[in-house]
Amino acid sequence: MNKFPPPRTETELLQRAWSIAGLTLDELANRLQIRTPEKLLHHKGWIGETLETALGATAGSRPEPDFQSIGVELKTIPVLKNGRPKESTHVCTMPLTDHTGLTWETSLVRQKLSRVLWVPILIGNNIPLSGRLIGAPLLWSPHEDEESLLKSDWEELMELANLGEHDQINAHLGEVLQIRPKAANSLALTEGVGKEGDRIRTLPRGFYLRTSFTASILQQHYHIVA
Repeated sequence: MNKFPPPRTETELLQRAWSIAGLTLDELANRLQIRTPEKLLHHKGWIGETLETALGATAGSRPEPDFQSIGVELKTIPVLKNGRPKESTHVCTMPLTDHTGLTWETSLVRQKLSRVLWVPILIGNNIPLSGRLIGAPLLWSPHEDEESLLKSDWEELMELANLGEHDQINAHLGEVLQIRPKAANSLALTEGVGKEGDRIRTLPRGFYLRTSFTASILQQHYHIVA
């Protein structure tokens, strides 16, 4: 596989992203000398990992923005032909222990979303994985109102976590930011803190951006008619 050095500036990163815009995933994979799987069922994360390789991301699975030296997070977003996101966007894992004293300003969610390179991936029922198109990139930071919504949701959700109210946390909470289980099945439990401060076994969870929020970003910056 071809490996690329990390971009030194946002401009360099954006230039790289524009250089692959308009390619199919198979064309990009051929450039990188890797194989395109037929389906994502057993290759979860393949699209993001392929884009990370092509653009020179360095963070891997570490809890940091993908492009560490310039503080930019990469988010691929599957979009339908009408420009609407197909699914919610994973941000990061939710901390279930050692979160006392954590604030929005110091949270990984804010760190990840402070500066994002969005790369749309055009999908459709009749488009195989190999034929999905890489769209025009967007460097984005939340404006004041967007950050206020994110912060409000994060604080509400983390308050429940601090109180050990894990059974009260569900995907219906949060206007733009939600928490969903992040596990292969109900048996994949991890350690958390219960209501009495004791250690419990619970499902791992992740923060996700709602499709209504990412759709509004796309509409604003790509001038998509809702």
